[in-house]
Amino acid sequence: MQSEERYVIGIDSSTQSVKAIAWSKDGQPCFEGRAPHTLVSPDAYRVEQDPGEWWSAAITALKAVTDTLDPNRIDGVAISNQRETMALMDHQGHPLAPATVWLDRRARDMPALLADELGAETLHAISGKPVDVIPCVYRLRWMRAHQPDLLDKAARILSVHDYLTMRLSGVPQATWTSADPFGIFDIVSKTWSEKILDHLMIDEGKLPRLNSPASHIGSVSQEAAVETGLRPGTPIFAAGGDGHCAALGVGAIEPGTVYLNLGTAVVGGVWSATPELSGHWRTLVSPTGEGYVLESVQRGGAFFVNWLLDNFAGGRADMAVFQRLEAEAMRLPVGSDGLVVCPYLMGCMDPYWDENARASFTGFGPDHGMRHLYRASLEAITLEFARSLQEMRAKGLAAERIFVIGGGASSLLWRKMVSDATGLPVHRSLSNEASALGAGMSAAVGAGWYGNFHEAKNAMVRTAEALEPDPTAYEDWLMLSKRQAQVYINNRERPPLC
Repeated sequence: MQSEERYVIGIDSSTQSVKAIAWSKDGQPCFEGRAPHTLVSPDAYRVEQDPGEWWSAAITALKAVTDTLDPNRIDGVAISNQRETMALMDHQGHPLAPATVWLDRRARDMPALLADELGAETLHAISGKPVDVIPCVYRLRWMRAHQPDLLDKAARILSVHDYLTMRLSGVPQATWTSADPFGIFDIVSKTWSEKILDHLMIDEGKLPRLNSPASHIGSVSQEAAVETGLRPGTPIFAAGGDGHCAALGVGAIEPGTVYLNLGTAVVGGVWSATPELSGHWRTLVSPTGEGYVLESVQRGGAFFVNWLLDNFAGGRADMAVFQRLEAEAMRLPVGSDGLVVCPYLMGCMDPYWDENARASFTGFGPDHGMRHLYRASLEAITLEFARSLQEMRAKGLAAERIFVIGGGASSLLWRKMVSDATGLPVHRSLSNEASALGAGMSAAVGAGWYGNFHEAKNAMVRTAEALEPDPTAYEDWLMLSKRQAQVYINNRERPPLC
């Protein structure tokens, strides 16, 4: 009967908003609420948020759920958080300064400095992350150099997950996957890295306790219950990083399954039993705690395409522009009649980790138009992922099917490109909120709905039918990949003009 239905809530506190979704045992999103965050950019290099907004937005989102769902039917909550975003708090739990968001680049000079001090290979081996400006460790090094008093005054250094857990329960709690992206977490021992913290002169006591996925990390306090509408004592279970949770939400927790988020950034990954290291990916702790995820990242995914349309196609006010360009680009051959794009509009993460890399369009002719620019951009973003996946497969990792999520997954053209370029079937997730679902699955396992994450996956992950690759197109994609990859290399090695 309807009255006997039980639910778990997955809270996804992402870069621009909070979503709270009540999930049923078969992975159906039954009740939800949303509220926006504010991003503040005081200058070209700083991107900040008020941690208080994380909580006020979470209250609004949760209240929208509990206003329509009896809180006594909620068996637990878990939080998915925007990664590499960090807040410094005082002893009373108040922020000492605005939180720094993963987009922040104030520490752009610190990766080279810290790599020189500790060794790039050492940093990579401990954290699983190639040297790059995004992990919080480089902002911590910047603070040690430029704001040492602030760093020393901080009683707590928290991720969004840790902060929201504190507001819900009274005690901040970290998980392996909320800590993982900070760059100060040892992905093998599953502990805060003493070596890195000692170098930064940061006491480990400033960091919250670490917890394995799905473990019980607290209960909703009376005060938080009044604000959110949740039942006092509602269990809180460990989830963590939104990319980790998204992988869980599409079932990429076993050999053979690949996930690909065609969002603002394009992020894709493969499960690995061992912590394989390479410049072609970041190595993450698996969202189940068993094994690892090898993750490729492009900062400019759908962001690059939106930038293209906003600046050269009259903008996106009329959403029909996407339908028109999709139809026109679908009729073009692989290779966009010779037009090739390098998509590094905001620098390059894998495989070059070049903060100063830039985008380019090469091979213009008089017959090229916006449809070529659009298709060539999607081709370039697709091939960046395809080459990373090829390197993962070269390590012996199985890749049998790809599950796509994110706004770009609605594009039949883009899904076909991914399938043809990789030679793998592409499934579209039926959940548009894979991170919130992954958090919900963590709560479902913690609450005892399922004995383990694999049982939860079989019950809660829902996907559409596969789009099969066109085997006759694969060689064309391989040839295009060689040309497209060479554009960055040629531009990088070109001597400056006198």
